Amino acid sequence: MCDVRPCGPGTGGWNTIASGYDDFVTPTNMKVAESILRRVGLRPGARFLDVAAGSGALGISAARLGARVLATDLSPVMVERLRTRAREEGLSDFDAREMDGHDLDLEDDAFDICGSQFGVMVFPDMGRGLRETTRVTRPGGTVLVIAFGPPQTIEFIFFVMRAMQAAVPGFTPPLDPPPLPFQAADPDVLRRRMLAAGLADVRVETVTEELEFASAKHLWECFTSSNPIAAAMIADLTEEMRATVRQVLDGMLRERSGGGPAAGAELPAQHRHRREVGGRPRPGGGRARRPREPGSGSESDILAALEHADRLLTRDRGFHQSVFEGLTIVDPAAG
Repeated sequence: MCDVRPCGPGTGGWNTIASGYDDFVTPTNMKVAESILRRVGLRPGARFLDVAAGSGALGISAARLGARVLATDLSPVMVERLRTRAREEGLSDFDAREMDGHDLDLEDDAFDICGSQFGVMVFPDMGRGLRETTRVTRPGGTVLVIAFGPPQTIEFIFFVMRAMQAAVPGFTPPLDPPPLPFQAADPDVLRRRMLAAGLADVRVETVTEELEFASAKHLWECFTSSNPIAAAMIADLTEEMRATVRQVLDGMLRERSGGGPAAGAELPAQHRHRREVGGRPRPGGGRARRPREPGSGSESDILAALEHADRLLTRDRGFHQSVFEGLTIVDPAAG
């Protein structure tokens, strides 16, 4: 979840997509969060802060494991969804507040573990966000960050990009240079920023995850709800254009899944949690240009678009390697 303006249309952008984000993105993020928290060794009763929490994949998962959780986010709509989810699950040791991750209104050394899942990675001043997160973590505590790797390794994004290139003449993917969410894609860059924030013993590890999409519509909803950048990127598409893109996606997913009546597929996800482990030392975007109308959206247009998409996929098979990568930073548990 994004906590800051330049990630797209601003806080209002996150407010706008909050419902879709909660429905389509949070469930997948929770699977990732649960796996990572178990690897971190989160214990019941630990004081846990979720920074730029979105609708709570990381914080809710920590609370389910018995942690005492405070989740913060700049979007009031996301915060309200967090509170609702926690209340519905009966998580009594859970609180959520509106707060800017650049300037946490919290005491020093207040938490055992501070985490951010796809949050700090989109801060316009990531260094400041990391310093704030470090400040509120107790000496010897844990700072956990999950972030994307390079965009070319995120397969579901490239499925959508290829479908849009095939179906919408003039469409240019806004990936050169990569947008803000990929500023920490290089593990060495993130490692340096973590060390500069005052953390120690930063390590990296890679884990493979899989994202399952039941249909082209499901993939489309996940993509367009994932970030205000994605929502802004399709804002100028007509309903006819969107329908054509979804039909091209449907053909691509059918091919991936081996055909059949249901166009669903598992896209292999190298969730490169380049698990960067860094603990606090103990004491001592651009938008694509507006596309040209693609025509009538007839069967021949769609078949031609599918052929074009197949040529694009044949030319660039590299993105089949992974769906998305994450970087996670945890405590070295130094003695």
